[in-house]
Amino acid sequence: MRIGPYSFEEFKERAAAFHGYPAPGLVLGGYMVAMAQRSLPSGVLFEAVVETTKCLPDAVQLLTPCSTGNNRMTVLQLGRYAVALFDKHSGEGFRVHLDVQKVRTYPAIADWFLKRAAKAQQNTEQLFSEIRTAGDTVCTVAPVRVRRPFPGHARMGAIDVCPRCGEAYPKEDGEMCRGCRGEAPYS
Repeated sequence: MRIGPYSFEEFKERAAAFHGYPAPGLVLGGYMVAMAQRSLPSGVLFEAVVETTKCLPDAVQLLTPCSTGNNRMTVLQLGRYAVALFDKHSGEGFRVHLDVQKVRTYPAIADWFLKRAAKAQQNTEQLFSEIRTAGDTVCTVAPVRVRRPFPGHARMGAIDVCPRCGEAYPKEDGEMCRGCRGEAPYS
């Protein structure tokens, strides 16, 4: 089973080059993203919502034109291993999640996904063998309608210069930049 335009091994190599190593979640995420893409009508301009910060956003970036940089991918921390691809104008699309019931058929995937075994105790060879065999059969796809504000490409508004730090920032943020209001992560 292919992962988008790639064979399993080709995608695993691309994942390793992009992510630093071929993470199981990234490889499974490739199957999930490809499944969502196949469900969309041909030629639709789509965006993505990813429900976890772990691995899955990288699969979106490897297989689609969506990224956080071009504002076509929104990453939420809902703690669910799921991705939705949707028409950027209508919000109509498809959500794919890793299905706990289907995963149970594959012991190494289940142990990895449900964190029943520490990473050091997992049989990586068996895990990737099961991922290759399972492909997208451990996923469930369902139609969704993504509600606003997600559909549509956000536009840049007016820019101002922060009176405190002297850096440019979105004027809509107020009288000074968010960093100078205490939201920056630096001490």
